[in-house]
Amino acid sequence: MTEINIPESLPAWIREHVALYLADGEAGHLWDASLGGGKGMLTTLLLTTVGRKSGKSLILPLIYRPSGDGGYCVIASKGGAPQHPAWYLNLRANPKVEVQVARDKFKAVARVAEGDERARLWQAMVDYFAPYADYQAATERRIPVVVLEPA
Repeated sequence: MTEINIPESLPAWIREHVALYLADGEAGHLWDASLGGGKGMLTTLLLTTVGRKSGKSLILPLIYRPSGDGGYCVIASKGGAPQHPAWYLNLRANPKVEVQVARDKFKAVARVAEGDERARLWQAMVDYFAPYADYQAATERRIPVVVLEPA
């Protein structure tokens, strides 16, 4: 991937979080979940996808948990909006992504968890960040659970 773009359409606090993370992976790794209705400091990763329309690399911080197989799990919630987030549509079009967890940067392949794996990871994410359950209740779409596996 080439030049990374922090979309101007993102709220200022998300743009600031990305900038901090890029400057200092350890400092940016933790996020104050009270900003999103949760509690405490939660771990975040940076996900870089390629825009399916623009072809540009786009970066976004996401709450994560280990998936259990050396990968990481993220949730495509968009706060319970009726449509999927753009980053999810981007990785569905091109599952090759880049990930940064604290200072560790690597290429990964994204896939959608299904069945028992989805149920296990969804519960782990809800246990970590309870508002995900509210987001699911707010929308008719089934919120995707995404696994990022190192390439």
